[in-house]
Amino acid sequence: PVVTAVVTTWASGADAAVALRTHATAHGTARAVALSSRARPLAARPRAAVVSAANEPPFRVAIAGGGVGGLCTALVLLQRGMDVTIYERTDAFRRFGGPIQFASNALSTLYAMDKNLFDRVMSKFTFTGTRACGIKDGLRSSGFSMEGDSLSYLWDSSKGADWYVRFPLQACADLWNLPYTGVIDRPDLQEILLDECAKLKADVIQHGVEVVGYENTGADGVQVRLSTGETVAADALVGADGIWSSVRAQMYGEEVKKPEKGGKVRQGCTYSGYTVFAGEAVMSLPDYYDTGYKVYIGPKRYFVTSDVGNGRVQWYSFFATPPGMKRARSGWGTDAVAQGGEGDQSGESTVEYLKGLHEGWSDEVHYVLDQTPEGAVEQRDLYDRKPELFRSWSEGGVTLLGDAIHPMMPNLGQGGCQAIEDAWVLGEELDKALDALRGEGAGEIEPPATRAEAVQAALASYYKRRIGRTAAVQVLSRLASDLIINLFDTPWSPHDDKGTDWKSYLTFFWKPVLQYIVFPAQFAFLYSFRPSGPMGALPQELDDKWRKRHREAAEAAFEAARSGTLADDRPKATFISD
Repeated sequence: PVVTAVVTTWASGADAAVALRTHATAHGTARAVALSSRARPLAARPRAAVVSAANEPPFRVAIAGGGVGGLCTALVLLQRGMDVTIYERTDAFRRFGGPIQFASNALSTLYAMDKNLFDRVMSKFTFTGTRACGIKDGLRSSGFSMEGDSLSYLWDSSKGADWYVRFPLQACADLWNLPYTGVIDRPDLQEILLDECAKLKADVIQHGVEVVGYENTGADGVQVRLSTGETVAADALVGADGIWSSVRAQMYGEEVKKPEKGGKVRQGCTYSGYTVFAGEAVMSLPDYYDTGYKVYIGPKRYFVTSDVGNGRVQWYSFFATPPGMKRARSGWGTDAVAQGGEGDQSGESTVEYLKGLHEGWSDEVHYVLDQTPEGAVEQRDLYDRKPELFRSWSEGGVTLLGDAIHPMMPNLGQGGCQAIEDAWVLGEELDKALDALRGEGAGEIEPPATRAEAVQAALASYYKRRIGRTAAVQVLSRLASDLIINLFDTPWSPHDDKGTDWKSYLTFFWKPVLQYIVFPAQFAFLYSFRPSGPMGALPQELDDKWRKRHREAAEAAFEAARSGTLADDRPKATFISD
């Protein structure tokens, strides 16, 4: 028997955090579940609806994959009273993975999910968007200068041209009154999400079990096939199992990780034209406290550095090259053979190889590479996917989420952010469907005849709400790389001959367009998803508190590095992966 006690709290708009329902099961387990802000007091509902709600059990949802997208989806659905189980192929949680970027839109969504969750994330967060971020000249930048983002260098040769364009991250966050962009170590984030989910369901995740297939069974929902040979029943299956998704493979008739066209296509995903090297080290750069992240641009390549907290600087270097060129160990748990390369046979270190490829580039780039231990360097070929504009993300009671359906280039740092947005919208749609099934919702949706119909309608609505935005972000993320390959070069300057072809002149004339039109519009659009609503003075308060903590932690790390006592307990993978 299920005993239900309901406490109702009312607020307006997206900030309404609402009602708490405590379910005491026959086994004595108590779960506190946050209901949707659309809920009405029981006294205002028809008596028949209250009886129906008591008799209609919550949706059973299986989630393939326990990454950030899967965990956020589980938390959102658990808060809405659903019975959720995550199937994760790794046999146990391990601290693996580097920092992940969360932009203002993702932070707004986390706050709307759960304020305690948001506070815990903020305690581990490193803000980058409150400092100088943008594009630097990969050849001319020198000495970590903060100058050069104006055109005064054209008539005054003493002025540097280091900064090509600065990103309006802080201004665009302030436009919507949201927290500022930053990074958090993926293991810290996963620990927090696992803990928050476990508070609502102790056995929410099954490790060492992978979803390998499914069967839609009509009115009975979905039969989910597991790697153990078992089959479990669910009302819905969510494929959050990453770019090489087994769930997507069955839905779209693909073969997992199968390479085609010389490696330029793998399981329906296209090679971006770039391989990326990445590394991380503690380094006291002259501009460490003044800059968040920097993108150095040059011919056919770009080099990115970012403060990731605790005195650490992470970098990643993008090269336009055919797929399969292996020079370093792979980040994401694969090896050179799996990637299709043969590895380096020359004996030259990866760091020296990268320095050679950046010959003639800024001393800032070479300084960062020199500070990086050889063992900290990783490599991966970058694949993304065209938006699925003409195929639904759903089949019966099965749907896809995050990288499983819209993997994207990391240029905008939106991969993880879009997965979190997916989780929020999917939760809203399934919640509305359950309300409709129970006869609630005040006519918002036509009452479905069966649970399966309710789920299918919710998944169809989820796709319609998400496809436009995720498609736009996918295109913008890919466009940045394509422009650098095809239309960008070292900007023209009257004081040297480092940029003299037509691409250099074009890059020079792009500057005001990017600075005053393109980037403000781009980041304003990205941050426009804001289920928390305006957040008042909180964003500035968070930044003020963080700055002192950030400096203390960084100075301690710098001192430990100088004295040789720095502990090597960083996560094993160092990419900022979305």
